[in-house]
Amino acid sequence: MDGFRIPLGSWVASGVDWIKTNLDGLLDVVSFVVTSLVQGLTFLLLLPYFYVVIVVAALIAWLVRSWQLAIGTVISFTLIVAMGLWVPAMQTLALVLVAALVAVIIAIPLGIWSARNATVRAVLKPVLDFMQTMPAFVYLIPAIVFFSIGVVPGLVATVIFALPPGVRLTELGIRGVDSETVEAGQAFGAKPGQILRGIQLPLAMPTILAGVNQVIMLALSMAVIAGMAGADGLGKMVVEAISTVNIAKGVEAGLGVVLIAVFLDRVTAALGTLGRNRGSLLALIRDRRAQQRAAAIEAAPAPATAPASVEEKELQNA
Repeated sequence: MDGFRIPLGSWVASGVDWIKTNLDGLLDVVSFVVTSLVQGLTFLLLLPYFYVVIVVAALIAWLVRSWQLAIGTVISFTLIVAMGLWVPAMQTLALVLVAALVAVIIAIPLGIWSARNATVRAVLKPVLDFMQTMPAFVYLIPAIVFFSIGVVPGLVATVIFALPPGVRLTELGIRGVDSETVEAGQAFGAKPGQILRGIQLPLAMPTILAGVNQVIMLALSMAVIAGMAGADGLGKMVVEAISTVNIAKGVEAGLGVVLIAVFLDRVTAALGTLGRNRGSLLALIRDRRAQQRAAAIEAAPAPATAPASVEEKELQNA
């Protein structure tokens, strides 16, 4: 076996070169759209004074969860401002939100398709395993070749890395819906699309939102790797701190990432609880089942009573 080697890496490199040569226009469009989204959201986050963003974040935390989380959000974001990290923190937040949005837009339809088609599920499973286990740094190499240094390769690598849990948990939620409830919807004459929108998605929503939570957390964990690709934000500061062995800068940037992660995790977890709301078709089925049970109880014959004894008759006559 000496000298025998499969040049798999060379084949992949040739494929990357072919894509770069023949799909350069498409890559330019993707780069323009991604850059515009991230820069636009960053501009919106930095446009008002920092205390306006803090108040809005605290209101969101209060509405979706509790006043305790709102107070914690104010303290966390104020600490970010006090450390002088407001601008890179908002850059990181914009990158994470755009990456998570793109990943969710791709993941939820794929998860629904996988849940409803066994062939798609069989194809997607090894692909998702590959995406989840491949070291995240590897994604940066072709991404940098395609899009050069900047925010785009970091975002592309982040989307690829964060995508699998969204697909898996969406599929799990759809497949975990009670089959009797689905059959009841079919008995009412609902079409597959109506069953999906009115029964399966509402029942699966907590699991789907748990997948969204995991997508956001994985996207935030890629902030440092995106910084290696040249994306501005806290990740870039961590990379600079590593290269200069600057402990203070590394600790502050890392703490900023942790504070943003805690806020996003608590808010999305609370949204998962709110996602337990049910659809109209599901409510109709449950109401009809309750009516049928009530009608069955009313139609049931009353239990026979034992004949009265002689003593009871004498007491009644008295």
